[in-house]
Amino acid sequence: MPSFDFSSKVDLQTLDNAVNTIHKEITNRFDFKGSHVVIDLNKKEYKVNLEADSEMKLGQIRDVMITRSMKQGLAAEIYDFTKEPHQSGKVVKQEVIVRNGIKQEDAKKIVKMIKDSGYKVQAAIMDDIIRVTGKKIDDLQEVIQASKSWNLGIALQVVNMKS
Repeated sequence: MPSFDFSSKVDLQTLDNAVNTIHKEITNRFDFKGSHVVIDLNKKEYKVNLEADSEMKLGQIRDVMITRSMKQGLAAEIYDFTKEPHQSGKVVKQEVIVRNGIKQEDAKKIVKMIKDSGYKVQAAIMDDIIRVTGKKIDDLQEVIQASKSWNLGIALQVVNMKS
C-alpha cells in the first residue's frame, strides 16, 4: 500500500550554519557597530537566545533571521516568536524556540484536515510524524498538494514516500 510521512524536522547543522551567518551579518552591519548583540543557539533545547540594545534592533535581528534562514533552506515557520522580549538591565532579551517535530495538537489538526477533505486515505499519528496511506498513489499526491494550502504555522515536509 502506498504511503508517505508528514514530518517537521530541523537539521541541526543547517540551523547552526544559519545562526552563524546571521551573527556574522549583524555584526558587520553599520547600524550595529559598537552595539551589544548576542545571538546564541542552544543545540540541546533547540532555542535561539537574542540580545540587543533596543526593541527596534531586536526586530531587525528577527528579520535577518528569517531571510537568512530561508536562504539556507530552512522554512520561516520553524521559529516561534511568541515569547515577548523583556528588558534586562540595559539590554532587551528574547528567547526564540525552534519548532522541531510535530506537536500532538498540531498532528490532530492535520489528521482532522485530511479526514475532512474527503480523500480516500488513512492518516495515523506516530510520535512526531503523521503516516498517510492510501490505495492509489494519486490520492496521496492530492493530499500533498492540498497540504501546501494549509496555514498551520509549522513547516511540513513530505518524507519516506513508498509506492
